[in-house]
Amino acid sequence: MTLLNNIPPAFLLIIGAFALLILPARARKVGAIALAFFGVYAVSQLIEGSNVTPEFLGFDLTLLRVDSTSKSFGYIFTLSAFGALIFSWSERCRLQNTAALVYVGSALGVVFAGDMISWYLFWELMAISSTFLILARNNKRSRLAAQRYILVHLGGGLVLLTGILLTIHETGSIDFTKENIYQNTVAKNFILIGILINAAAVPFSSWLPDAYPESTIFGGVILSAYTTKTAVYTLVRGFPGEEILIPIGCIMAVYGIIYALLENDIRRILAYSIINQVGFMICGIGIGTKLAIAGVVASTFCSIIYTSLLWMAAGAVMYRTNKSKCTELGGLYKTMPITMVLVMIGALAVSGAPLTSGFISKTLITAAAEHQNYLWAWFALKVASAGIMLHTGIKFPFFVFFNVDRGLRSKEAPRAMIAGMSLMAFLCIYLGLNPGQLYSIIPNSDILVEQDSFYAIYIKHFDHVATKFQMLLFSGLSFFLFLPMLKRTRTISIDFDWFYRKGAKLLYSGIDKTFNSINRAAEHIVIKTFLPSLVKFIINAPASLTIMLFRPIWEESLSADKTNIKKREQKIISQFSSGTFPVAYSAIFILIFIAILIFLGRSLS
Repeated sequence: MTLLNNIPPAFLLIIGAFALLILPARARKVGAIALAFFGVYAVSQLIEGSNVTPEFLGFDLTLLRVDSTSKSFGYIFTLSAFGALIFSWSERCRLQNTAALVYVGSALGVVFAGDMISWYLFWELMAISSTFLILARNNKRSRLAAQRYILVHLGGGLVLLTGILLTIHETGSIDFTKENIYQNTVAKNFILIGILINAAAVPFSSWLPDAYPESTIFGGVILSAYTTKTAVYTLVRGFPGEEILIPIGCIMAVYGIIYALLENDIRRILAYSIINQVGFMICGIGIGTKLAIAGVVASTFCSIIYTSLLWMAAGAVMYRTNKSKCTELGGLYKTMPITMVLVMIGALAVSGAPLTSGFISKTLITAAAEHQNYLWAWFALKVASAGIMLHTGIKFPFFVFFNVDRGLRSKEAPRAMIAGMSLMAFLCIYLGLNPGQLYSIIPNSDILVEQDSFYAIYIKHFDHVATKFQMLLFSGLSFFLFLPMLKRTRTISIDFDWFYRKGAKLLYSGIDKTFNSINRAAEHIVIKTFLPSLVKFIINAPASLTIMLFRPIWEESLSADKTNIKKREQKIISQFSSGTFPVAYSAIFILIFIAILIFLGRSLS
């Protein structure tokens, strides 16, 4: 047993991230790549069944829970970080590498957490660190997007925390397990909603296409891989077989393709593609069978690879052209041929084309839906599969590389970017040709023993291959037949983000007018009416009291001479207003006050 067997990988990356800050630029870049690679090695050294359980506030935290599920996510999280950091070699911002590694480290913390307290702390650290990747672009749009992003995630975190606290109160346990979460229905629902917000489930999805495209080139690559996938992981842990997730996943899968087809910005297209892919995973979690869960983990693994590749390619195009709109791009196959080839590999993989990683993963979820007789879900996923071929598999590369030549004569992507994309493209093909390499590390691999070879996937079950090719050809034909209808315009699609882009302004305006009206009313009542009356009362009350006390005496001594009595009243009012108080009157009030005190003292005794 090595030392790494008992060290949570999250700590290695988070501590290392801050240590890199003191290094010069080149050493910092090398150190970041080395740290990510070391993270892959650290995950490989973890032994299933091992635990690290320090005590905190009377609870035993589980910072390291190792099994096939957590190791699968650990492998792909560190591997994608390794590729992304190679891609970002040209990035000069010191903050980004640190924020990215903290983000990756906190995602690993969520993956290996076995209790709800450490899970929640790493969950919130993810939200905070990822915000810096959006802010790093340093313009007005990115700052506004970052504000909306962090508010959504902190709000989701509060919902999640509510569920966690209710669960702990109900059970007295902090175990992050389905059995513990399901002890209280209200708590379970709060936890589920909090997770679904991070998963970008409809109608909580708008933060993703709103924020990710506004990040830096490197930030977009990193962001695409972790937040939604950690949400998928937590759903696998806590909610397998929760049937409400099946329609939620199907809605996400279809919703993503609709808005991706409408979108003009290439990174927003990819953002909606993430929603579509996560929809597949959530649907599989809802089905909850061994085959479905295996498909979810396999899909997550492969999705991170080809999604990262496509985000890298979009970033490379933006880096060289400084443009991201389909209406501004086209003809780049002439000047960026290597990037174009790598994009086509990613496009085929995301479409689930045979011989790619997408084919050996997505088919598991659709097969699980069919086996459990969720035919409506199976149909929805098939429609979504065809749709993703249209918007990401065909539309994205077509409008960027093969559409009308816009006269852009940019250089090929830098070598570091090519290297990062090539690594991800290699994995897309390698896993597609060697499915057993993936199936051996995911949970429930025992049910895939007969499906883990090239022969079993592509020869024995050639009917699946043929069906997939038919869908690809149909999607391609449909795209070019309806191409005139798919011409891009200079528009921005607004989905549920209307509520905080437009609706929030209306809400603020309404609140502003309401509170200003209340303020004006309060000012009139308190400042202009009440306070002057109070001041007048304070000034006049002592004089009125004195007059009331002495009027009987004056009427007796002056034989009710009204003129003299009036003069005395005016004199007292004048004296009180000027602050002068007759000594005799003062003495009388003092005596009365003393008498009251004596009376009260006797009464209390």
